[in-house]
Amino acid sequence: MLVLGIETSCDETAASVVKEKDEVLSNVVLSSINLHKEFGGVIPEIAHRFHSRFIDRVVEKALKQAKVDLKEIDLIAVTYGPGLMGALIVGVSFAKSLSFALKKPLIGINHLHAHLYSALMDKEIEFPFVGLVVSGGHTALVLAYDYDKYSLLGQTQDDAVGEAFDKVARILKLGYPGGPVIDKLTQGTKSRMVEFPRSYLAKDSLDFSFSGLKTAVFYYVKDNYSNKQIPDEDKVSIASGFQEAVVDVLVYKSLSACKQNNINRLVIGGGVSRNLRLRGRLIDEAAKEDIEVYFPKSNLCLDNAAMIAGLGTKLYRKGIKSDFYLTPDATLSV
Repeated sequence: MLVLGIETSCDETAASVVKEKDEVLSNVVLSSINLHKEFGGVIPEIAHRFHSRFIDRVVEKALKQAKVDLKEIDLIAVTYGPGLMGALIVGVSFAKSLSFALKKPLIGINHLHAHLYSALMDKEIEFPFVGLVVSGGHTALVLAYDYDKYSLLGQTQDDAVGEAFDKVARILKLGYPGGPVIDKLTQGTKSRMVEFPRSYLAKDSLDFSFSGLKTAVFYYVKDNYSNKQIPDEDKVSIASGFQEAVVDVLVYKSLSACKQNNINRLVIGGGVSRNLRLRGRLIDEAAKEDIEVYFPKSNLCLDNAAMIAGLGTKLYRKGIKSDFYLTPDATLSV
């Protein structure tokens, strides 16, 4: 089976051709990030126009790299939520048009499920497992029973973790996107870390809150550097302290979710799963609890269409598919 995956949930226009058993024949990602940098975040209308302009060329390139003719495609899988509504409309409309014209089956994919599936594409992981989705728009802990069966354990009550990274990077004038910039800036540093508060919420809660941490960084900068430049060394100290506070909470909540549900398998997905400090701390702390941690390959952490096509194959084999009433859902949950 050859599956064409299409992903347009945010600022990446992506298409991929995946063969049975998750053999990735192509995985093309065209990002509009440079168009959003001056604004310090993704502008929905810009993303929508970018997808509309390039979706056909991205799909064409994916087919060409895979050395596959469009008529050879057996299934079309597309992200239908969550994400930016305008962006999702472009991908879903394009996928439905292809499905209709080619008379090929269509399946809508939950973007959050796909991020977790990306870690399963090169390894066998037994169900059930606890999944942590960490990205620019999402922070959630789930219990995965099967490819199509998940229950929500906890989620952010305000800012997503990637969003918090972006906002702190903006406060420190480090650039956009904030996650990779802060990750790189703090690697191997021996600078003193500024101590910031950790929000664990109620006892045994698996929800997250990062808005207070972001605000603490804002006021620290305001109180200590009002109307003057922040020295580079101090930027490292502040960024390191912020990142450590984030990682502490993510690690604690993830391992708590495993222990509360008596499960020793933890799967991480989403763009923030590339963060080296998070990876290192999770691996070290999970080992102490005899919990196995699984991460996606680096090129599958960010938004991509290979994870959409791969999960589409699994769901289709279970008899799941969509019809032409498939509608984008910007607020789709787990």
